[in-house]
Amino acid sequence: MPHRDATRRRRRAGQALGLTPGRTAPAGSVPAEPTAVRGTIVDASPHVLVLDTGGEPIRLPLTPTTSIWYGGRSGLHALVPGREAIVRPSADGPGVERVWVDITRVTGTILDRSQRAVEVDQGPHRGSAEVAIPDRVLHRILVRHPRLEPGELMDVICVRSPDGPRAVRPGTSQPAQRITPAAVDAPSPTTVQGTATWFRSDPDAGAARGAAYPAVDPEGHAGGCADAPPGCAPLPYLSQGSELIVHNECTGRSTAVPVVECGCVAARYCDRCVECGTSPRGRVVELTPEAFVDLGGDLDAGCFNARLDLTATAVRSRPEGT
Repeated sequence: MPHRDATRRRRRAGQALGLTPGRTAPAGSVPAEPTAVRGTIVDASPHVLVLDTGGEPIRLPLTPTTSIWYGGRSGLHALVPGREAIVRPSADGPGVERVWVDITRVTGTILDRSQRAVEVDQGPHRGSAEVAIPDRVLHRILVRHPRLEPGELMDVICVRSPDGPRAVRPGTSQPAQRITPAAVDAPSPTTVQGTATWFRSDPDAGAARGAAYPAVDPEGHAGGCADAPPGCAPLPYLSQGSELIVHNECTGRSTAVPVVECGCVAARYCDRCVECGTSPRGRVVELTPEAFVDLGGDLDAGCFNARLDLTATAVRSRPEGT
């Protein structure tokens, strides 16, 4: 069923965004440069990485300071043809700053656990995944997820393998415990602070840079999930197609990203990010890997402290009857 407080939350959305029907809020932020590159490794040498991104191969210069991640700090030997790479070019000139090889993430509710693997329900949009947990990382995972039991939340950074995702570290700095959600009658802020994370998006889906928003309206044609729980961050309802202004408080970068998915899984998490200070509780947005990296986020860290500028959010489409 839709939320019982849908009307109030929808009203709060209009108040927060300064919207009336037929009018949109002005975009008040200059987007960061979309510099992140994602593709399949074609070739690599100590000096050049060649990626297939669906068109002509892209050649990216490597330097002695280029950092390579493959399940942890790695080296040129990880740049194997056929593996996926997500690249952040250097901001100081030609060259590559970081390369993440075959990184992925599994976030959701535990369905089952065997001796060496955990099955996780990632929500209605992402299906389920079976995550292998090697003995060498089990203790680290248990620090953040002490109860690997059905019904508990889980979030792990993984490396892809032929047998499926293999966990290498937790995706959260805190146990992912649910707490009391934000009161529906709380004043609607013009900005919301919390945690930005990333989710594994389909590179062929046509939304290289997008966001999953935890409070997509479940009514009408807005694209929300009817059973999405209220989050612990005071977010107003928006619809898919709305444009979010996301600010990375650790790097100072801002960008505009469209809402491409209901972030109903993120709404279940009330943890904090501690990348630069301690964020308020709650995940306020999940970003595609390219958008996350554009803003200066490190995929292996899992999160950054974020602020959503709701006064500058430009709504491209609105639910019927709102």
